[in-house]
Amino acid sequence: MTIALPTYDDVVRAGSVLQNVAHRTPVLTSRTIDERLGAKLFFKCENFQRIGAFKFRGGYNAVANLSPAQRKAGVVAFSSGNHAQAVALAARLQGVAATIVMPEDAPAAKKAATLGYGAQVVSYDRYREDREEVAQKLVREKGLSLIPPFNHPDVIAGQGTAAKELFEDAGPLDQLFVCLGGGGLLSGSLLSAQALAPDCAVYGVEPEQGNDAQQSLRKGSIVRIDQPHSIADGALTTALGPLTFALIQKHVKDILTVSDEQLIQAMGFFAERMKMVVEPTGCLGAAAVFNQIVPVKGMRVGVLISGGNVDLQAYGQFLRPGQ
Repeated sequence: MTIALPTYDDVVRAGSVLQNVAHRTPVLTSRTIDERLGAKLFFKCENFQRIGAFKFRGGYNAVANLSPAQRKAGVVAFSSGNHAQAVALAARLQGVAATIVMPEDAPAAKKAATLGYGAQVVSYDRYREDREEVAQKLVREKGLSLIPPFNHPDVIAGQGTAAKELFEDAGPLDQLFVCLGGGGLLSGSLLSAQALAPDCAVYGVEPEQGNDAQQSLRKGSIVRIDQPHSIADGALTTALGPLTFALIQKHVKDILTVSDEQLIQAMGFFAERMKMVVEPTGCLGAAAVFNQIVPVKGMRVGVLISGGNVDLQAYGQFLRPGQ
């Protein structure tokens, strides 16, 4: 069966839906890192997006495209935190009831924010239960519409608006580095890059302990891994979806990985030199650039910072000298 993939036209439509709703987040630069790497970096700061992450874009766009009957019945989503908050707020803004399936060990700040946006939270054990099965049970029992965190055309199109704005604001880029979990942000970014900067090499970056996408790209088919362990809690997926894999396989330059230690170093740089709080997952792309996993010298480089939702106690532990 042929999969109907979203297109750049869908990204453009999502941009219209999100206009005056999502923030057009800033694109920041750092002379310090430019001089260190011999490159010109442009950071698209989705840590300043509503709910503190790019996920608001896709969540809002997906809710906006529901039918009247679906809106009346309500929605369900599963997420470790950022997609949870995105759907919760998007549903609240559009008058739709939301139920969110979250792991028991989700960051406290993300769970509190999700509840604060008015959603009902259903907890599960990520190491013993399948979140998709928990959500599908709610779909069957209550007639809710499922909005998955990445494998959904409206979600992918919404996420693609972040890269669209980056290309519009920063101009031509030689490379773009994108945080990678389930692949929604990367897939949407690839659609925007193909339309606006077809010569730009786009790299996905995931935790080295959770490199299912890298394995999938190498094998040529979706690889499912055991539940990974990493401080990048927003990228602890076990497999790509059919939509995201198809777009990634077709357009991505390569999939790279970074270590937790490299993520912590990137968090420290953002805090000390750019005065920004960035969560570990949000540092994936930056960590690859800072450590020159691929050469960047002489390049104009875009980096998507996916979010800034990190528990403050954990944040302090990450940045404590010697940790």
